[in-house]
Amino acid sequence: MLGAGAGGAAATADLTLQGHAVRLWNRSPATLEPFRVLGGVGYEGLPGTGLAVPETITADLSEAIEGADAALVCLPAIAHEEVAIRLASAGASLPIVLDPGHTGGALHFRRVFLEAGAALPPLAALSTLTYVARKYAPDTVTVSGLAERVHAACLPGGERALDLAQELFPAARRAPDVLAVDLADVNLVLHPPGALLGAAWVEATGGDFLFYAEGVTPGVARVIAALDAERLAVARAFGHELDPLHREMAAIGTADREAAARDDLAGAVRLGQANARIRAPDSLAHRYYEEDLGYGLVPLLELARVAEVETPVTSSLVALGGALLGRDLVHEGLNAARLGIDGLDRDALLALVRGGAP
Repeated sequence: MLGAGAGGAAATADLTLQGHAVRLWNRSPATLEPFRVLGGVGYEGLPGTGLAVPETITADLSEAIEGADAALVCLPAIAHEEVAIRLASAGASLPIVLDPGHTGGALHFRRVFLEAGAALPPLAALSTLTYVARKYAPDTVTVSGLAERVHAACLPGGERALDLAQELFPAARRAPDVLAVDLADVNLVLHPPGALLGAAWVEATGGDFLFYAEGVTPGVARVIAALDAERLAVARAFGHELDPLHREMAAIGTADREAAARDDLAGAVRLGQANARIRAPDSLAHRYYEEDLGYGLVPLLELARVAEVETPVTSSLVALGGALLGRDLVHEGLNAARLGIDGLDRDALLALVRGGAP
């Protein structure tokens, strides 16, 4: 298990309780120390409350992956590059599963391994983290939901990783390619509108409001819907018919199904029980800004460019986010060069993710 944040801690606890031998790794010994002191990963809601004891808790990557069946990467997208570099430098050949792949994670890993001159191991990605989880204490993870359906795909040659992903997570459903997985990432649509349009509220209150239940107002929901329409248009240009956000979230289990069934996006999001307690970002340094803009919307823009789809709402949100943060999000984020797709057209990109000549 690579990552000891909420996602990695939830997966460690869940898979350990299922009887798997899990080695928990994180680059920061300080993040691991509370788990060491406790003697494992405290958990709430898997169901019940208890302590899951992994086989190893280590900051040594070689120790974590040596002889392992797979490396499960449960990390923010902004940490992918460093972890991919470390794995490539270690000569890792074991299957890698990105839970989740975020938007473009598999392509990002591929580019890092190529630049390092290392062979890419079997690599699969999931569309969404398989847990709704938060760490309210440094030694305990609170799980408020388990994903009921996520999309999964692999890069060519990565079938072993995809098989393992489905063994570990029965909710995973095979998608035609990693582009379908990338574009089924709900966070790239769900987080940026509320985070950007609610930025004054975030700064004024330190995030003292419920991000979904209170922050998804009718106006915010209209922006989410417009952004979602662009995501779906990009997916369609690559040959994928995906569910709109509210139906995708209902399938995952994070939205209210009755509201989703009547296409009430705001109600579906606001009334979803898995996210009901989740508070807003406490500052502009939160991952809803740091990750979902540069590593969600920017790769969406790059895929739209390849597919020749106009995305004015996405472009506006990236520009607004850059102005809000005082940053060049396209330069810093997961752009075409970092994805390893610069210079590719639609047919060439499809050939890359599916195998074969364009």
